[in-house]
Amino acid sequence: MCMGQSMTRGPVLYCGDSHSRFRHIVEATGSTNASCVVLLGDMEPARPLEEEMEQFTMVGVPWYFIGGNHDADTAQLVERVWNDHTAAHNVHGRVVELPDGTRLAGLAGVFREAVWYPDPATARGGAPAFRTREEHARVTPEQDRFQNGHHFRHWGTVYPAELDRLAELQADVLVTHEAGGYHPAGFEILDDLARMLGVRAHVHGHHHDALWRTSDLSARWKRQGFRSYGVGLRGITAIDASGDARVIAPGELDDERARYRRPVP
Repeated sequence: MCMGQSMTRGPVLYCGDSHSRFRHIVEATGSTNASCVVLLGDMEPARPLEEEMEQFTMVGVPWYFIGGNHDADTAQLVERVWNDHTAAHNVHGRVVELPDGTRLAGLAGVFREAVWYPDPATARGGAPAFRTREEHARVTPEQDRFQNGHHFRHWGTVYPAELDRLAELQADVLVTHEAGGYHPAGFEILDDLARMLGVRAHVHGHHHDALWRTSDLSARWKRQGFRSYGVGLRGITAIDASGDARVIAPGELDDERARYRRPVP
């Protein structure tokens, strides 16, 4: 489908883990006349990400992304996702304003025990091994460093200092790869981040599910102070500046995951 033919501004599309496929995002952008596209990580592009997203750039549809854990599975993927051509589209650790006025904040990656796993039950009681990428790089063997920095795998890792800096800002929507505390595999510290940012909605990928579609989370949302939305495998959800969501394309595993996953009360 063609993109960008109408002057009427459409929704902002939040796109779940695409794992090397992008055609469905192009089609949804055309059918909804989307004003912006946000990728939630685990893109795993088969070619440089800016080439995969070139159609959006050519017709003036802004696009942003946060990296996921699988985007750092190989050094080649790191080069395709994080480079000079994609830097302006990377919303990790900052806030950007979208065409509908939404202030979007992003935090890429996942929590890893080798760096920081904020759970008291872990070996260090949830304390980080390293607070910054630079601190980690100093003890990384030279042969394991990527582009004279840290190990390529940790381009997809959350560092405490980056979360702390983001928490000093203000936003309407927070996107992360990891889930928040409502999710059975999520993290309460992301709820804290969402509240400090003052967001109306927290949107995540990673788990290939969308539990808010099959469970009544209204009491949880009221208690935590914002809405939590998962976007499933190659799913697409439109979310406006007020935090209201509309499913454009369900995730491929949404129904299957809903059968055995239940949100935390």
